Amino acid sequence: MARHYGMDWLRIGAFAILILYHIGMVFVPWPYHVKAVRTIDWVTVPMLFTSPWRLTLLFLVSGYASRALLVRSPGLTRFTATRTSRLLVPLAFGVAVIVPPQSWVELASQHGYARGYLHFWTRDFWRFGTLDGIVLPTWNHLWFVGYLWLYTLALAALLAVPRPTVLQRGFDRLFGGIGVVWVPILYLLIFQVYAVQRWADTHDVIGDLPAHLGFFPAFLFGFALKGSPAVMAALVRWRWLTALLALAAYAVVGGVAYTWPGTSSPPQWVADQTLWARQLQCWATIAALIGTAETYLNRDHRWRAPLVEGVFPFYLIHQTIIVVVAWWLRPSGWPLWAQFGILVAATAGGCWAFYRIGREIGWLRPLIGLRRGVAQARTSATSPNLPIV
Repeated sequence: MARHYGMDWLRIGAFAILILYHIGMVFVPWPYHVKAVRTIDWVTVPMLFTSPWRLTLLFLVSGYASRALLVRSPGLTRFTATRTSRLLVPLAFGVAVIVPPQSWVELASQHGYARGYLHFWTRDFWRFGTLDGIVLPTWNHLWFVGYLWLYTLALAALLAVPRPTVLQRGFDRLFGGIGVVWVPILYLLIFQVYAVQRWADTHDVIGDLPAHLGFFPAFLFGFALKGSPAVMAALVRWRWLTALLALAAYAVVGGVAYTWPGTSSPPQWVADQTLWARQLQCWATIAALIGTAETYLNRDHRWRAPLVEGVFPFYLIHQTIIVVVAWWLRPSGWPLWAQFGILVAATAGGCWAFYRIGREIGWLRPLIGLRRGVAQARTSATSPNLPIV
């Protein structure tokens, strides 16, 4: 299978958007682990440009990466074991070490928790219950890693069952033309609007069926896309149509947010149309981004390899940096634009330091999602940098 550098750049961009989105959560009225002293209603409008599709895109590119890893694995068992190790070890480390400061800041800033962090981490975080309505311990943003591992197991089970070789050809036939535009949109309208009315996710594995109905098919689509030049070509061919559909759908979503700002609620009929538009925007934007990346970004650069390797460590640490720095900035009285700039700089610098330091320490590499052994920069150019997500 040829490497598509456009998908690598899309993966990098998707995680960068996620980080900016979480920084934005500090300044909007929506619930988050820490809030600025004053929030701004209109910031929700640009954030809704990415909200309907950013997580679905992450699962799709993770499925795409899984196919590349499977091809280079000696067998399905080794693939499953490797993925399990490289997902569950960082997940356990993240829950135990990276996530607790987020919960402490949330309790201290929003619930009047008076204990210090050390007491909280050694005592209250491990209560296996609730504290002022917050479940502890928790995985917070690392739910994505847990879901990705579950989807990997489900994929391995599907691959272990004898199956006809025509499945990939069927995928090519179904999505190799205009079907790549309309079939996923139809699926989303049926299973995310009519069947479950999906507005928000719980990140609770058992009670999050609406999210699974959106994320797992996207993961499988990405896996199949890796082996389908025909579908990739169709995404390129129809990128302008999907871009126009995405912009039209966002005009509805953004217009509703502008008309009913903040936490105010529109009439039910407007909310119903918004849910339609969100699902249309979801797939149309993803399809347009893939087609555009394949057309204009399918080239290598010296920054691509370290960024592809770094996105997972970045993901692990970014929200803790955001929450802690935002909590530190709350009493500063500085303008919100200055606080936003500081958060962006601190998060980018902190993520890069976390990755660069961790990659040089052998025992730390598996804890932050990197392969055991020497740093990637020291490996041969013939050893491709394969992402874990």
